[in-house]
Amino acid sequence: MDFITVIGAGLAGVEAANIITKFGIKVKLYEMKPKKFTPAHHHEGFAELVCSNSLKSKLITNASGLLKEEMKVFNSIIMEAADYSSVEAGQALAVDRNIFSNYITDKLKNNKLIEVINDEVEEIPKDKMVIVATGPLTSEALLNDISRLLKQDNLYFFDAASPILTKESVDFSKAFFASRYQKGDDDYINCPMTKDEYLRFYNELINSEKIEVHDFEKDLLFEGCMPIEEMALRGVDTIRFGPLKPKGIIDPKTGKMPYAVVQLRKENKEGTLYNLVGFQTRLKWPEQKRVFRLIPGLENAEFVRYGVMHKNSYINSPKVLSKYLNLKEYPNIFFAGQITGVEGYIESASTGIIAGINASLILKGKQPIILPSTTCIGALIHYITEERENFQPMNSNYGIISVNEEISKMKDKDQRKIKIADKSLLTCRETYNIIKTLF
Repeated sequence: MDFITVIGAGLAGVEAANIITKFGIKVKLYEMKPKKFTPAHHHEGFAELVCSNSLKSKLITNASGLLKEEMKVFNSIIMEAADYSSVEAGQALAVDRNIFSNYITDKLKNNKLIEVINDEVEEIPKDKMVIVATGPLTSEALLNDISRLLKQDNLYFFDAASPILTKESVDFSKAFFASRYQKGDDDYINCPMTKDEYLRFYNELINSEKIEVHDFEKDLLFEGCMPIEEMALRGVDTIRFGPLKPKGIIDPKTGKMPYAVVQLRKENKEGTLYNLVGFQTRLKWPEQKRVFRLIPGLENAEFVRYGVMHKNSYINSPKVLSKYLNLKEYPNIFFAGQITGVEGYIESASTGIIAGINASLILKGKQPIILPSTTCIGALIHYITEERENFQPMNSNYGIISVNEEISKMKDKDQRKIKIADKSLLTCRETYNIIKTLF
């Protein structure tokens, strides 16, 4: 029987492997863990979540919410696992990382059509149907091979992960549970700050010791995952209008809105661990302990994992990838996930679905598909494969989704987004129904 090689068992890789087997095709899934780990990975299982345990909004009026619903149409294993491992997070979909990863790992390892090979791939097989889904932390050897294959220098940016601490170490004589504008359940821990407390924290933050990066790398931080200390350097109130914004939060002890507030989000089902929302960082570990303990309520915080900064690599997709996500020069080689320039967990996973579908179609001598840009997945793929001078990573958002004139004239923004979502999901269902008839 024919097979497809998938390199990498991250979010995109597991989606690709999963959808391929839906068509009765065998998969050879290569994953270098547990033999070798990247600097940011620690868990042995597949689809490890590194930056955050949140998969963003569940609301259909948010592009991330629409993207999740589209993925469900295509039998997404990521969404299946997320529903199984979810933890309370208000209007966001957050998961217990270990349960999430273990669920996917068990499913794929018990799939008779998938052969898991725990080895590092240092060179892409040029004579096979292959999907490269090695993520932003691709190993140096494989990255060098990709660079040779694409005849270009590697593009890269930096990503950062937030610290995680224990709930029991939070001082609830100062912190309190609440949700912004009292919407949903009180799922977030809130640490309020007075003006004096905020200014003290701010000054220590911007003057703290950070992990050094080369001068030519300092401007390559992606806006969607900006380290808290880099954001703070833009102005004294920048983070107070960003991750520390107090709007919609009332301190029950004062009955007033704080000057600033730090929010903590549940990290695991048991609710014993919480992460600092928006606190991606490249502060040195001793500095993280010192500076973040200046936050009221976190004076004795017990950090079980400090924030980390790591190099993320991605290819110049508009130049080298077709709309099908395969290389223009090597049609049998597909790329999926963050290495293509999509940014975000769900975005990465969604490209794995499309790469898996198109690799399967080509393997069987069928015409690959292009989801229209009226869908969220289609719009993302259109964005990363459309020729542009300054290619930067992109999250899902309604701004990149194509709409007709009738929808564009709708004044109510939420109703307009609902209309876009309805049309998008109908397109996805019709497309997937057609795909299933081809196998």
